[in-house]
Amino acid sequence: MTTATTPHPAPVLRRRRVRVAAAVFTGAAALMSVTGCAGLEYSEAVCGNGEYPVLYVGSTGSACVPDKEEPPAGYARYPEGKVPKKVDDTWDVYWRTHTLDKNGRIIDAE
Repeated sequence: MTTATTPHPAPVLRRRRVRVAAAVFTGAAALMSVTGCAGLEYSEAVCGNGEYPVLYVGSTGSACVPDKEEPPAGYARYPEGKVPKKVDDTWDVYWRTHTLDKNGRIIDAE
């Protein structure tokens, strides 16, 4: 008596998983080569948690002050809406060439 044998399902599933994993890996590698890892960009905060940035009046210097403290003498808070948050963000770059005068007006830095 002859009986037909059917392949065991485990090797078939294992081969299918390997093909799917290979396809996913290949697609991810292709995407990374096209985007150049652009989505993995790191940006550093200007100040740490619990701090806010302040500007040295009449200069482009800055510092970080604990949230519950006022700026030290000679420093001022950045104007509302113009506070740098990350290194090299729009406002961080802007304040490299601008500052505040003693009356709180924005002026070109010297």
